[in-house]
Amino acid sequence: MLLRVGRRAALLLAATAAFSRLRDPDTAVYVSASPPQPPRQAFSSSAAAEGLRSGTCLFSPYLLPYPFQGFPVLNTFTSASVSPANNGDQGSDGSSGDPRCCPACLGRNSIAKAASAVGPAVVNISSMHDMHGWVNEQSIGSGTIIDPDGTILTCAHVVADFQSTKAIVRRKVSVTLQDGREFEGVVLNADRLSDIAVVKIKSMTPLPAARLGSSSQLQPGDWVVALGCPLSLQNTVTAGIVSCVDRKSSDLGLGGLRREYLQTDCAINQGNSGGPLVNLDGEIIGVNVMKVRNADGLSFAVPIDSVIKIVDNFNKNGRVVRPWLGLKMLDLNPMIIAQLKEKSSTFPDVRKGVLVPMVTPASPAEQAGFRPGDVVVEFGGKPVESIKEIIDIMGDKVGIPFKVLVKRANNVTVTLTVIPEEADASR
Repeated sequence: MLLRVGRRAALLLAATAAFSRLRDPDTAVYVSASPPQPPRQAFSSSAAAEGLRSGTCLFSPYLLPYPFQGFPVLNTFTSASVSPANNGDQGSDGSSGDPRCCPACLGRNSIAKAASAVGPAVVNISSMHDMHGWVNEQSIGSGTIIDPDGTILTCAHVVADFQSTKAIVRRKVSVTLQDGREFEGVVLNADRLSDIAVVKIKSMTPLPAARLGSSSQLQPGDWVVALGCPLSLQNTVTAGIVSCVDRKSSDLGLGGLRREYLQTDCAINQGNSGGPLVNLDGEIIGVNVMKVRNADGLSFAVPIDSVIKIVDNFNKNGRVVRPWLGLKMLDLNPMIIAQLKEKSSTFPDVRKGVLVPMVTPASPAEQAGFRPGDVVVEFGGKPVESIKEIIDIMGDKVGIPFKVLVKRANNVTVTLTVIPEEADASR
């Protein structure tokens, strides 16, 4: 009786699927009304491989209760690490490799390979607070060797005390490598605003170093790997995805100058600070700096493109030089422009640019003649459509004049000359 009911249900589903396909030939519904198979029958590896090669659906007798076995399950893992053409060559230890159909695909060993490529260069950093001869507490963090000469990237708050009114940089720290070797590290530079620092150790032999990638090509949903020493647990690896590529510091309630972060859902805890955020190619694309307390899946890293500029400033100026204009700015897009035109018919006819809602009194921008409502369309002789482009054009140039083309109400075009000052981090 149970078999008859199963057969009847299978025919009914087949008829429904056939009717659906007549109505919509693009509907990918595959139903088999073949007789039910014994509950423990499995498929041979050759049959599974043939199914993957041909693109047809595979049957999984274990996904539906008996007697409804035999219904096909579309295989969505054809881009997995075991290639259909050579799945018989894949050992249980994964030693035969991890082919991927494209760089963005996640294979069986993709995360393991990314972690192993960077892992030897990840270090544990500790230092002691010395208060009037008393050892107060130990600070634990992570870092990454980026040069065989012993140059290490880490977080500034790992190697410096920013709690007091005056930042205290600990010039000596203890650095432990993944293989157990210990070195004394010297803090070369630390920038409070970006929370990036550089430490140097000396070794008689070349040290393992990680490759620097680029954060400019990241997209939400990209897989990333976080490495570090959370809670003093060395060689810890967690994985997740990029949640946002340009999370503003203002979104996080952080005052001061504008910064941008990579937001991920990787597990980050105390001690992960300064550790690398890595892509599937084993390249550093960020430095983990913080997480939201009492919240899971909200972690943040400084993009590696920003870190590279900070390190260049360290090498060139001994500190990070940030130009300041005194402008509150907003990136324009077609929707915002349309809304502003609805509110005011005098809003200039622009397709892109940067809006100036506010000008700081006695700032370089006010002295140059900027007004609230101006739309910056060119900066330094280059068309601009984002605040980031303006920041990139200024670089570390302080005291150097820039020509700025702005559009005002009723399409009045004005050329201004502004001379940036060095930013005060306390602003």
